[in-house]
Amino acid sequence: MFYLTELEDYVRVAPKLFGLPTEEAVAKQLAETYSDFYDKEVGRAVSVVEVVHIGEGIIVAGDGAAYYKCIFKILAWKPELQELVYGKIAEITGFGAFIDMGSMRGMIHISQTMDDYVSFSDAGSLAGKASGRSLKAGDLCMARIVAISHKGDEAKIGLTMRQPGLGKLDWVKEDKNKKDAEAKKAQPKKEETKKAKTAKK
Repeated sequence: MFYLTELEDYVRVAPKLFGLPTEEAVAKQLAETYSDFYDKEVGRAVSVVEVVHIGEGIIVAGDGAAYYKCIFKILAWKPELQELVYGKIAEITGFGAFIDMGSMRGMIHISQTMDDYVSFSDAGSLAGKASGRSLKAGDLCMARIVAISHKGDEAKIGLTMRQPGLGKLDWVKEDKNKKDAEAKKAQPKKEETKKAKTAKK
């Protein structure tokens, strides 16, 4: 889920930015400092949206940089349980697949890729035994977040595609077309039953 979050921090503005107006220097430094920022409570910083307030600058002896107390807003993506995510398969392994969701990566265990017996092929893809479906790097998918772990510096996100409406987008489209065709086929039978009931009356 995306959130607009207001933060407060002391920002170290490097000497290389001293020639710029203070607001521009602070904005550039914030963009650099928060380019790879992740926090359990805030999420992954996508962009610094606005610098709300800049306090007086402080120079620390022997450092050479200036420190400014700032209030600013960032756009962050925070993974949440049961959230639907869209992404591209970045890597296939013998135990599953990694999906790139834009700002973060998630992992789909081989047992959660499809509702089938799945094996890792020599071609570097995951293949379903009964369905004949395959999953490879570059495939666009829809998945659901089922686990989030915050051990270590990065969040580890567990995903599943074994639910209706999830999986490789081609599969989702195929399933929808099949369901629509079955519904259309069943429609005349319902109308015939209705006519037969009316005729009996």
